Amino acid sequence: MKKLIIAGANGFLGRHLTRYFHSSGWEVVGLARRKQGLDENCRLVLWDGKTVGDWASELNGATALINLAGRSINCRHNKKNKHQIVESRVVSTTVLGQALALCPNPPEVWLNASTASVYADAETSPQGEGMKLGEGFFVDVAKAWEGAMMNAKVSEDVRRIALRTSLVMANEEGTVYDYLLKLSKLFLGGPVGGGKQMVSWVHVEDYCRTVEWLIEHNDIRGVINVTAPDPLTNADMMKRFQKLAKRLFGLPATGWMARIGAFVLQTEPQLILKSNWVVPRRLLQNGFVFRHPEMNPSEW
Repeated sequence: MKKLIIAGANGFLGRHLTRYFHSSGWEVVGLARRKQGLDENCRLVLWDGKTVGDWASELNGATALINLAGRSINCRHNKKNKHQIVESRVVSTTVLGQALALCPNPPEVWLNASTASVYADAETSPQGEGMKLGEGFFVDVAKAWEGAMMNAKVSEDVRRIALRTSLVMANEEGTVYDYLLKLSKLFLGGPVGGGKQMVSWVHVEDYCRTVEWLIEHNDIRGVINVTAPDPLTNADMMKRFQKLAKRLFGLPATGWMARIGAFVLQTEPQLILKSNWVVPRRLLQNGFVFRHPEMNPSEW
C-alpha cells in the first residue's frame, strides 16, 4: 500500500488530500499537534513541528511527504503575528528536512507548501515559474519557506517540489468560496479597489490531482505554480458570485474602504488588493489537464 505523510493534516487542504488519496487506496498519516480537524481516514501521529521525535519513523518507507504546516496568514500582520507566520513555516520545514536526512529509506518525493504571492504585483502580464519575484512580507515568507526545504541536507534521490499555490476554491463552509457568496447575498459583492487586480485561483479537486500527478511524474522537481490556467480580474470574479447569489448588483469598495474593512475583520488588505496574475506554466508544458480550468462557481 502506498503511504502519504501529511504534515499539518488537520487543515482544509489536509482534509481534502486525505479523502482524495484514501479513496485511491493510499494509507494517509497525519502529523499534527491535535486530532481536531483531521479527516476520519487520516491516522494521527503527534508531533510538535519543532523537534525530531518518534514521529520521524513514519517517514521510513513512505511514498511521499507533503508539508502544509503553518499559521494562517488571514490576520493582522503585526510584529507578533509576522513572527509566528514565518517561524511556523520555516521551523516545521527545517525539522522535516532533519528527519529526512536521518531516514534510511526516505520518501521518493517531498512536496512543500508555498505561496503564489511570491511573484511581483502584476496587471499587464502573467507570472510563470522563473519570473521576477516581488517585494514585501509575503515574498520574504515564501523565500524563507522554500529555502528551508531546498537547503535541507537531504539525499538528492528525494525530489523536492515547492507548491506555489494560489487561492484554493471549494464549495464548503468557511472557505473563500463561502465568504464571497455570503458577501454577494448581502449585496456587498462588488469589485474591490477598482476590481482590475488579477486573482489566481485553483479548484480543490485540481489541487489534489496536481499533488497526485507530481508524485507520479518522477522527472519533475523544483518550483511548481499550483493555479488554474484562467486567472480573472477581481471584478469578473465578483460578477460570477453575484450571479450565483442571484443578485443584480454588488456594492463596490474603494481601496480605502477595503483597508478599513480589513482592519475591522482583523485581516490584511493586501490579501484583497494585490494583483496576483500567476499561471501554471510548468504543469501545462508537461501535460497536466485541469478539470476546472475556468472559474464557474455555480457549477461547483
